[in-house]
Amino acid sequence: MPSHAESSLEAGLVALKQGDYKNAIAQLEIVASNTENRTNAVLQAKVGLVMAYARSGDNSRAIALCQTLTEINNPQVQQWADRALKELTKSKKSDKESKKSESGFVPLKNSGDNYRPEPPAVNPLNSSVTQVVVKINNHSSESNNFLPPANRVQAKNTQMYWRHAGRAKVWQPRHKLNLLPLRLLSVGTFVALFWVMRAILKLVMNWSNSILYNIRLQPLQFLYRDPTQFLLIVLGILILASPWLLDWLLTNFYGRQQLPKETLNIHSREAVRLLQRYCQQRRWRSPKLSVLPMTAPIALSYGYLPRTARIVVSKGLLEQLADDEIATIYATQLAHIAHGDCLVMSLVLLVTLPIYRVYQQVSQWTDSLSNKILHLPGVAISSLAYGVWCLLTGTALWLSKLRLYYSDRLAAEITGNPNALVRALLKISIGVATDIEKQEQTSWQLESLNILAPVSHQQSLCLGSIAGKISFESFLMWDTLNPYRRWFTINNSHPIIGDRIQRLCEIARHWHLDLELYLTNQQPLKIKASTFLLQIAPFLGIPFGLMFAGLLCLVWQIAFSFKLFNLKWIYDDWSFVTGCVLIGISIGIVMRLLYFFPDADMKPSILQSFLPDANTTVHTGDRLPNLLANPSALPIDSIRVRLVGKLLGRRGTSNSLEQDLILQTNTGLVKLHHISGLVQLVNPQDWIGRQITVTGWFRRGATPSIDIQTLQTQNGQTINSLHLLWSIVLALAALGWGGYILLKG
Repeated sequence: MPSHAESSLEAGLVALKQGDYKNAIAQLEIVASNTENRTNAVLQAKVGLVMAYARSGDNSRAIALCQTLTEINNPQVQQWADRALKELTKSKKSDKESKKSESGFVPLKNSGDNYRPEPPAVNPLNSSVTQVVVKINNHSSESNNFLPPANRVQAKNTQMYWRHAGRAKVWQPRHKLNLLPLRLLSVGTFVALFWVMRAILKLVMNWSNSILYNIRLQPLQFLYRDPTQFLLIVLGILILASPWLLDWLLTNFYGRQQLPKETLNIHSREAVRLLQRYCQQRRWRSPKLSVLPMTAPIALSYGYLPRTARIVVSKGLLEQLADDEIATIYATQLAHIAHGDCLVMSLVLLVTLPIYRVYQQVSQWTDSLSNKILHLPGVAISSLAYGVWCLLTGTALWLSKLRLYYSDRLAAEITGNPNALVRALLKISIGVATDIEKQEQTSWQLESLNILAPVSHQQSLCLGSIAGKISFESFLMWDTLNPYRRWFTINNSHPIIGDRIQRLCEIARHWHLDLELYLTNQQPLKIKASTFLLQIAPFLGIPFGLMFAGLLCLVWQIAFSFKLFNLKWIYDDWSFVTGCVLIGISIGIVMRLLYFFPDADMKPSILQSFLPDANTTVHTGDRLPNLLANPSALPIDSIRVRLVGKLLGRRGTSNSLEQDLILQTNTGLVKLHHISGLVQLVNPQDWIGRQITVTGWFRRGATPSIDIQTLQTQNGQTINSLHLLWSIVLALAALGWGGYILLKG
């Protein structure tokens, strides 16, 4: 196809995306007029023309061209053309109905009244052109080249079939939301954040005075005071100032810019109407809108009251999601504002962002030093800052999970479009995975803002990168059918996405809508309880340790009563309970590691006879989709894998804890867990960006991952990961400490 036609197609698609239909028609007609050439580009141009004609009000020309597309020998084009033609040929509505259809909404009354907004006219024609035409004739690579530069990231979103299931025309909320659990958890999160910060502050104060005393200086008396009152005042001030302080942080460190409604209207007219309608109904001042220059799709909201609220989205979200999908994401942010969980989450973000910034800046400063001697304190400080950031962020994990269930529910009820929210969540996952693949690491923006993101970057790794290799329904079977799935989200910042999508599908079923994803509605699978008990054996050591302590106490009391022997003087302080708990944890660790690392090269000889027979089957990269689709898998299944791919992750001091290691295979991204020794001649960071072979154990949990056994380069260099050794060391340390407490009394 001539180069001028290629440029016309690209210019036409850009104009269509921006709403410049006159220019789009002029450019696309140049390409579509080439009737002798039935390439992908010609079909893209014709589909774009149908959209441009329809959106500019020229339905007759849109219908005529759409009829020719129904005769094209291409299933994707035919299916889209049939749906579009059905919408175009509908009878004209009355003037009043037309106004409703144009606005997309009617005012809401109380929660018991029917919601009666009309869906946007010509539903198939309101989606992005790239969502329809990328997979024409299965030549996705050629189609990609003709996409506008701003939409090429989106191409990965569209190399699969989207059903574009419809929205409700008339619906009612299922039942009134009970916000009490959310409110109580918000209070609990604030208390947890306060006590963690108080403990850290007291520790710093005590260390400061100890240092002053050791260097023969007078300790500061105010550092001996209780910091409770001071900390409460500071937190109160931070809450009141959080909108403006976060504005400053996001502007200076993330490049935040104002997002005029006119600009938002180009990407999503429905989102603008939604914001206006919802705020007018509640008599709110419209939230301030901002955009971050990030290619990864992300959205967040902050502020302590509706009138101080802000909604921030990334450029990638606006470019990679369709009109109605963007609107549902804005609806989730309005839900956070309406439910009031923004107050505490704003405080958490305000407290954690500066600490993460310290971690980032110290890491960059350390990497720039030529003097290697100064690297050690830099690594220590950055690792400490990262640990404190994780600790403070961890106080909001449960609230972060629960609030997303509430926001999904309200967003579906505001828009009447749970299917669009399903597509939005999946496309965000794909966009995040694409960004990680492109940058070859988890960007610091993604990680630091993760706690407020709609979808976490951890759960996006596998789900987003493997899209197109297996169906979403197959991947999400674990999320919906595994009976123990929620136990594996205890330390996650987000609920499992399959659970969220299943709840949205239930809302769609309740409103008698077609479903975007047909997730199975059957009862959870039956998995042996003994398997799960082995999985959590170290944690079960705590109650068993307490039971053992109680039994010892009973035996000692009986022996003392019958004057057999007197040990009561040893155990009067009850410290032996701690020793019993530590011994219980040690036994639990040993029981689990026997099954956690079968066929490990570093098995101590004393354990050889006790280890279970290893599964000799080693799964390679092409089997990864099947492993992910197994709904009955648990991490303790310890599936041996050998995968070849490219090692991704952050370089330098910022990855000293090896928290960001990812394997990019030909089927998707997988999180890697590596534990090194005290002295390591070769660091995995040195191999980032290179092709490697990973051997280890695949863990299917809420975040699929691989515990590394060995990393090997193409020239034969090898790094061993010491998971088993450090597990044994931990078990022996707990056993020794517990035994010492019992003997010492």
